[in-house]
Amino acid sequence: MKTKLLLMFFVCICCMHVEAQEENPGKEFWKNLQTHCGKAYEGTLILPKEDKAFGGKKLRMHVRSCTDSIIKIPFFVGEDKSRTWILTYENDRITLKHDHRHKDGTEDTINFYGGTSTNNGKATVQFFPADEHTQKMIPAAATNVWWITLNDSIFSYNLQRLGTDRIFKVEMDLKTTIPTPEAPWGWKD
Repeated sequence: MKTKLLLMFFVCICCMHVEAQEENPGKEFWKNLQTHCGKAYEGTLILPKEDKAFGGKKLRMHVRSCTDSIIKIPFFVGEDKSRTWILTYENDRITLKHDHRHKDGTEDTINFYGGTSTNNGKATVQFFPADEHTQKMIPAAATNVWWITLNDSIFSYNLQRLGTDRIFKVEMDLKTTIPTPEAPWGWKD
């Protein structure tokens, strides 16, 4: 009897260890991102250095809103508070959408574009190829691939338009929080 109980205990421990090792990398990424809820960070434009819209401006992100399935991250470029990255976790996949607003809070005509991860990715990186909605709204963006990397010290937001020279990368310094910025344009709590 003792041998049988000991064997059952060993099997349970092994099963728990295997389950812990087999956690979905997308879910791990999601959980890691949620640890930044409520925090704000400053960043740097990495590519392209000469970008007219982003170069030389203060870049800030604020992981402002988190639920089990939605994370909203306003991204400020200087005084421009028009951008929010919206990440949604559903069916073991993550979707990235871009919410663009005018100063009065109204939606931009080019809005809610992005894509959904096609696999579980890794706990440190998720890829989002342009979805059909994006391809219809912005035909030139049909080959866009966005990706976000996340580790203990850096959050990076990246874009490459495959088949072109278009590439964009910002890195946010996760080692140092900054004061919570004001709400983005059009934000409703």
